[in-house]
Amino acid sequence: MNFRFRIFLSLGVALSLHVPAGAEDVPEGFTPLFNGKDLSGWFGRKTEDPVKLTEMATEELKAHKESTLEDIHAHWTVVDGVLHNDGKGLYLTTDKNYADFELRLEYKTVPLADSGIYLRGVPQVQIWDSTEEKKFKLGANKGSGGLWNNKDMPGKDPLVLADKPFGEWNQMNITMVGEYVTVYLNGKLVVDHAKMRNYFKPREPIYESGPIQLQTHGGEISWRNIYIREYSEMEAKAYLALKGE
Repeated sequence: MNFRFRIFLSLGVALSLHVPAGAEDVPEGFTPLFNGKDLSGWFGRKTEDPVKLTEMATEELKAHKESTLEDIHAHWTVVDGVLHNDGKGLYLTTDKNYADFELRLEYKTVPLADSGIYLRGVPQVQIWDSTEEKKFKLGANKGSGGLWNNKDMPGKDPLVLADKPFGEWNQMNITMVGEYVTVYLNGKLVVDHAKMRNYFKPREPIYESGPIQLQTHGGEISWRNIYIREYSEMEAKAYLALKGE
């Protein structure tokens, strides 16, 4: 079995796996971003160019992160292994930056909620109330999972409506390699290897690395089973080769 096929096979297996609620075993090759107990490993941030973080000196960056903790503890709580946000406050942001990765998580939200997942600190994989077009008049009725800021680019709107009813957990699987993003929502392909637009510098490629952010924007949202698997440089090259890049 050649290397490229092994990578392809491992990706296919990863997409098919599902981590049940409350599972204690971390999927093979993955690392938890949320420990199920507290907000360790996260700080607060809004929609800001992540380059600003890299320009800070070590002590300045440390002080900046610590200054956000009061806000995130006011709006983010952990109950029975589930991460809850009240729809307000700063976005939960990983201390660590990530380059090429596969991210798995589960979420559920409420009517009129509008949220998302920032990749490398850039908005965003969209999450929102898809039940009624008139609520937003922005295409919410097409569903969650699209790359909302891909204006006039492939990936902006999800390929299919895959959201589950309110009260049920949605499972999302995001693969980001190079500039390209693939998203599965509840086992359905909603973004197929689309180049992600750099929201902050639209004429430039998206940044090579940056934090993962969980956006809060006007409605309660809960998260669980948040896992990430980083790709090595060799894996990333093999993945892109399989995609014809």
